[in-house]
Amino acid sequence: MSRPPLEVADIVRAAGEAFIERHRHWLRWKHVKVLRAIARCRTAALGGHLDECMRCGHRAPISYNSCRDRHCPKCQTAARDRWIAARQKELLPTRYLHVVFTLPGRLAPLVLQNKKVIYDLLFRTSAETLLEVARDPRHLGAEIGFFSVLHTWSQKLTAHPHVHCVVPAGGLSPDRARWIRSRDNYFLPKKVLGKLFRGKFVDALKEAFQNGQLHFHGDLKLLAQPKIFAAWLRPLHRQDWVVYLKRPFGGPAYVVHYLGRYTHRVAISNHRLVSFADGKVTFRWRDSAHHNEQKLLTLSLDEFLRRFLLHILPKGFVRIRNFGFLANRKRAKLLPLCFCLFGATPQPQVASHPSGTKNSSPSWRCPQCGGPMKVIERFTAAELQLRSPPKVTAAA
Repeated sequence: MSRPPLEVADIVRAAGEAFIERHRHWLRWKHVKVLRAIARCRTAALGGHLDECMRCGHRAPISYNSCRDRHCPKCQTAARDRWIAARQKELLPTRYLHVVFTLPGRLAPLVLQNKKVIYDLLFRTSAETLLEVARDPRHLGAEIGFFSVLHTWSQKLTAHPHVHCVVPAGGLSPDRARWIRSRDNYFLPKKVLGKLFRGKFVDALKEAFQNGQLHFHGDLKLLAQPKIFAAWLRPLHRQDWVVYLKRPFGGPAYVVHYLGRYTHRVAISNHRLVSFADGKVTFRWRDSAHHNEQKLLTLSLDEFLRRFLLHILPKGFVRIRNFGFLANRKRAKLLPLCFCLFGATPQPQVASHPSGTKNSSPSWRCPQCGGPMKVIERFTAAELQLRSPPKVTAAA
């Protein structure tokens, strides 16, 4: 994919420090840290490295290092590729489904003040819902396995917490002696999933309130009172909760491509940015209410960066999680059993380099002969400055 003409980093470099100064009253250190990491990404400020072809000896120009922040739009491609390569050995020779659990918009203000608690509840209750309905003999009657990915944004960058679940179309029988395959155009009932998810999440939220895990600030202060909180939750029981369930879409070869759309995404990709001028940022967004029509939205610089920062995750928060027979404590035993029931063997894991530099990617090949490139020298920011050519001055 070609480099986009405008990047989030360009906007942050041009106006990020002024934005930080104007909004110090609400910005936390984690916000400042992300903005400054994005601004420095792939610049001399982070140092660099020199690559050489292991076959013909060709040397590429010095490459600047990445910031590796998980909120940086430029740093997620390599991380996504390494994650997908590691997952290839876990993909079963069957069709897969895509299920999405979304929290109602009414909860958005509460979510923003209690990110870690509510994101954890979203993961847990959505997973419990899928596992419970799938185990029911009236539906599938099997133990399924899947992974979930948290997204917290809408196309307009507003708060919109939801999890994407990618699930094999079937599961292990209760005695684990056979693989139960789901019907071709049906997996689990959406209405049952939605009602059970709503009940589980609201109950878990009430329990978190009773345990003192929720915090209320600003306009939400009154919700700290039990009666007001209960009244505020009551309308949630009277609305349908959205569960999106796509029909089975393909086997393991297609899943690898499909996963790239959802894993390691950030709130907005650089390719959606259109312009930054006169203190305003314009970007593309997809209107799902009108057949996914592409539209343009223009925001002030401050509003654009404020919305972008809404989606910074709590420190150490894990946004990709495994459940069912793919859960960490079960995978080593049950995944080989699943392959055995299919009469197949797991694919060998693709080795990946932990550094995440571009030499670790198979696509980083010598432009001269196509051979593999290798880092032969690394430079600090100070060393790069010393290597820079002197500025040309006009003759007297």
